[in-house]
Amino acid sequence: MKLVRAREHALGVDPQRSCRSWRAAYRRVRGDSERLCAPLRTEDYVIQTTDEASPAKWHLAHVTWFFETFVLRDYLPGYSEFDPAFRALFNSYYEQIGAFHPRGARGHLSRPDVEEVYRYRAHVDRHVEALLDEGRDQPWPEILERLEIGLNHEQQHQELLLTDLKRNFSANPLRPAYRTDLPPAPRAARPALEWIAFPGGVVEIGAAAEGFAYDNERPRHRSLLEPFRLASRPVTNGEFLAFMESGGYANPALWLTDGWARVQSDGWSGPLYWERQGGEWWQFTLAGMRRLDADEPVCHVSFYEADAYARWAGRRLPTEAEWEIAAAEQPIAGNLRESGLLHPSIAAPGEGLRQVWGDVWEHTASAYRPYPGYRCAEGALGEYNGKFMCNQMVLRGGSCVTPGDHLRPSYRNFFYPHERWQFQGFRLAEDDT
Repeated sequence: MKLVRAREHALGVDPQRSCRSWRAAYRRVRGDSERLCAPLRTEDYVIQTTDEASPAKWHLAHVTWFFETFVLRDYLPGYSEFDPAFRALFNSYYEQIGAFHPRGARGHLSRPDVEEVYRYRAHVDRHVEALLDEGRDQPWPEILERLEIGLNHEQQHQELLLTDLKRNFSANPLRPAYRTDLPPAPRAARPALEWIAFPGGVVEIGAAAEGFAYDNERPRHRSLLEPFRLASRPVTNGEFLAFMESGGYANPALWLTDGWARVQSDGWSGPLYWERQGGEWWQFTLAGMRRLDADEPVCHVSFYEADAYARWAGRRLPTEAEWEIAAAEQPIAGNLRESGLLHPSIAAPGEGLRQVWGDVWEHTASAYRPYPGYRCAEGALGEYNGKFMCNQMVLRGGSCVTPGDHLRPSYRNFFYPHERWQFQGFRLAEDDT
């Protein structure tokens, strides 16, 4: 079910009917977060093994802070905060509480405990639903717009919840599984790699004015593309293994300078979560350790690794404009979170582009920058959503842990070029000359 759109009321839909739809969407998304946490034990909620991977408890509280801060405090008369200290404690951009810096030390928070975080969620849920049930005169377009941002924001954190759990569990020598009942990816013959041609020209990318999108997807604008070709599927584990066995991680000529420095400083010799056991390659998954399947898309590689492989293969990474134009006509379907695998799968047989949506976020060659004509929204939401961090790169397409109704062709994800813990892979591109 797609999230209902906040613009319904602005277009003349009965606000009571719209609020009922939003109430159902709110319950579903909020319930999804708690269902994802159902397999966890109390201790699992708290661990944080790296700065980039937050504890599950923090995710649950932070998304709740969003609704309390941007919906309840502004629009529910007489609302009383669950705990005023949470206003700073669970704000991702709050820099300091005394001598405490939360980004790298969220796992230090034994208090509030898990039960109190769930009470916090219940308190906020009760009041958000009360606001939607009121039916009184309210600035509903503003309220529903913020609710829509909040629900999409929570879906982002549901994905991060799974990627962070994988990162945190991987640090345990026991290699515990998040879920032992996850099915293996279905076996299929790997389709041959094809090259799909696109004519280029002056194209438009970015989100249209109507419908929901994050501010970084707008404004829609023109871009000039030269003719290009895209690989029909992402690079596989077996293909990446050939790069490794040819000495790819030992050849500085293949690497960007910062990438080569990272290879040396961090001792990279293969993708994150790959382990050599008894002469075979294995990988850590949300279901625990599994033998590496050569035909699955390679996953948990950084931009630096994707770029080095592309250079080794005599190709390049696509720009985000090329990726969006190629993906625009593809239905949003594939190995997304709803498939239940929570792991990349082998491309299905057929012709044309494969695995555009789901499986792995795909690296692009584009830096994460505002589009031409971008204007940051005024007020707190602009401060919250309008931050274009330096030195990050754009990824497209979603992964096996992304909710399907969270994606659209204009969606821009972004990470630092050295980061690997997200479900990210890549497909190749080349000039069509």
